[in-house]
Amino acid sequence: MELSVTQFVTIDGVYQAPGGPEEDPSGGFAHGGWSAPFDDDAFGEFMVSVFDRVDAFLLGRRTYEIFASYWPEHNEPGNPIANKLNDLPKYVPTSTLETADWSGTELLHGDLTKEVAELKARPGRELQVHGSGELIGSLLAANLVDTLNILAFPVLLGTGKRLFPENSHPAAFTLAETRVTTKGVLIATYRKNGAPTYGDFGSDQ
Repeated sequence: MELSVTQFVTIDGVYQAPGGPEEDPSGGFAHGGWSAPFDDDAFGEFMVSVFDRVDAFLLGRRTYEIFASYWPEHNEPGNPIANKLNDLPKYVPTSTLETADWSGTELLHGDLTKEVAELKARPGRELQVHGSGELIGSLLAANLVDTLNILAFPVLLGTGKRLFPENSHPAAFTLAETRVTTKGVLIATYRKNGAPTYGDFGSDQ
């Protein structure tokens, strides 16, 4: 399976609590729910297309707990997102959770790089990460991410957890696709392309 990441961010890189005020108020974050005003058909169609490709989920502990408290109660027949989240395998790297009640969940307590590499080696299409900002940083550092879907919302918050904090692991990506929703959300898909290369604008080369 390829490992793909889908993440909502503000234009200043904040990923914390896009879905609602109580989603993640840690650190005194007061802007929860910042993505909700930008929902439209184009946004929904893109998200459905992402879930059409999934065969398993890899979720950070906090994102897992948020999802587990919501999606089992909203599993209407024919819902292309809820049905996938409820029915497909979910893997959660954690050093704190000992049990998980959401059907299809397996907790990973071993070495992250090894366990995720083993998951990727299994047959299938995509092993998907949604939210889970801290986990994404670890996966990038281990060179395990194949695709990044970054949805940049036209809002600046100034505080909150950043997707790419200082000292993030250097990596290069190729821009594969872009689209803009009617409400101004820029959706960009990037494919892994090794390490960054460098040059000099003052050079003749």
